[in-house]
Amino acid sequence: MHDGDDFQRLRTAIAAAGDIAYDWNLATGQITWWGASEVLLGPEVPPPVTAEAFRAMIHGGDLPKRDKALADHLDGNSHFDCEFRIINSDGATSWAHERGSAILDRDGKAQRLCGSLRNITQRKRVDSRLEYLARYDELTGHFNRSRLKEALTHALSYAQRYNTPGAYMVVGIDRLAAVNEAYGHATADAVIVGVGQRLDRSLRASDVIGRLDGDRFGIVLAPCPEGDMPSAADRILRAVSQSAIDTPNGPIHVSVSVGGVPFLDQWPSAHEAMTRADSALQEAKASGRNCFVQFDDSPEHRDERRRALSIGEEVQQALKSGRLITAVQPIVAAGTREVDHYECLLRLRREDGSLMAAGAFIPIVERTSIMRAIDRRALEIAVAELHAVPNVKFAINISGLTAIDRSWQRMLAALVRGKPEIAERMIIEITETVALQDIDETAQFVNSVRDLGCRIALDDFGAGYTSFRYLKMLAINCVKIDGSFVRGLTDNIDNQLFIRTLLGLADGFGLSTVAECVETAAEAALLERRGVHYLQGYHFGAPTVERPWDAQGRSILAIPRAVAAQPAN
Repeated sequence: MHDGDDFQRLRTAIAAAGDIAYDWNLATGQITWWGASEVLLGPEVPPPVTAEAFRAMIHGGDLPKRDKALADHLDGNSHFDCEFRIINSDGATSWAHERGSAILDRDGKAQRLCGSLRNITQRKRVDSRLEYLARYDELTGHFNRSRLKEALTHALSYAQRYNTPGAYMVVGIDRLAAVNEAYGHATADAVIVGVGQRLDRSLRASDVIGRLDGDRFGIVLAPCPEGDMPSAADRILRAVSQSAIDTPNGPIHVSVSVGGVPFLDQWPSAHEAMTRADSALQEAKASGRNCFVQFDDSPEHRDERRRALSIGEEVQQALKSGRLITAVQPIVAAGTREVDHYECLLRLRREDGSLMAAGAFIPIVERTSIMRAIDRRALEIAVAELHAVPNVKFAINISGLTAIDRSWQRMLAALVRGKPEIAERMIIEITETVALQDIDETAQFVNSVRDLGCRIALDDFGAGYTSFRYLKMLAINCVKIDGSFVRGLTDNIDNQLFIRTLLGLADGFGLSTVAECVETAAEAALLERRGVHYLQGYHFGAPTVERPWDAQGRSILAIPRAVAAQPAN
């Protein structure tokens, strides 16, 4: 094998690797190149043949680093290994990784430098991308959670050291999950970006914004007197809700909820400030959304939070161990007093055997994802009983989260599709408050449930005073008159007049009506006289976990007969 053949194979290997090899004569400054030099040095001109010409191609910001690395190597102090940018003949910038080794004469003086250049542009792009993602949110360009936490830690430390005021707020996009379900990820992402841009415009340049996760942003306000935090929150609320956000599916109106905490000396960490702001945000969402809540650290609120955490944990354990059950309460026909159907009401059987009513735990968990699991469990229980017992009919309450949860709708469809004998014995109840939060989304939900053969009831009807003009948009079957208008009805002329209005409205839309919280025979008789179709309340039976029907679903309750009512004024 000839030396020339070996050399040719070596040149071929170098070219195949995408590297460039060189031989630099240090005495004359001449450089000889091998390999695909155009990849790094540019295609327009031959590679530089002198060290000075090559040095002129190195980015000025990297030149001192490369000169020092070369000098250290030639002095015998280190290996020659350096990364730098090259501006090639067509003006493009590439990254090169250079390695070399000096060839010494008998006196130990460097005569030549033989080395290689490797194009690492792609690797540098990846590294830069990873470095960016380590600090910034990819979608919005704001700080990510970890970088925001660093900024908050610094702001807290500064505020405590120099006794300057500051605040931290969390902004949550309301009902973003519904947007994602209805229109897809691209539209939801456009909403997130749009909200982020409006935050930028409504806050000061000194305020720090970061994206915490899918639908939440964190904001560090420093300096910020405690009294200024509500004003900042109000600017954010108005900036987001004042106009629609452009998305691939057209303009979409959204709102946000805001929770905030001022900086206090007793808060040693950013983690605690973030946790408390999150708690305030949840209160804002529970208060109806599109509002601001400041964290309250009073002893009463601390006790309430501890109780809520304890109950939340108990509910999760009950879900796992099958201790979430349903009680039933009869709903009777006003004219005959015969049971028409039963409302299913959740109960938690505690480890000591006692029962916890839904009112003690639902308000606490309905703002969390646990609520979806609870609603799925209630649906499973009801459908299983409908399969086991003929003739019995159930009304099932669902939360606001579930009303926009497509997975719950898919579960309902899987359980009742092709089983009309089950679907026609189910009434799904949604509250007026939930229905009015997003009327279009509610209409879609109502239609999908009715398409399966189930009926829909609007609970707490009249409590909001705003549902009247929306009734045409919702294909509901029944309205349940809120119990606040029924209690003490025989002595309250105003409520009698209001119920007459509600009943006239329902009758105009062809809807059946249920009066809740009927506690006396006189109330029942008066409601029957006014034209209510169904009655529910303790007068006809309290909720019970015992099943008040026989094997065929026939009621075994002793329902009070109708009594004559005094003429209403």
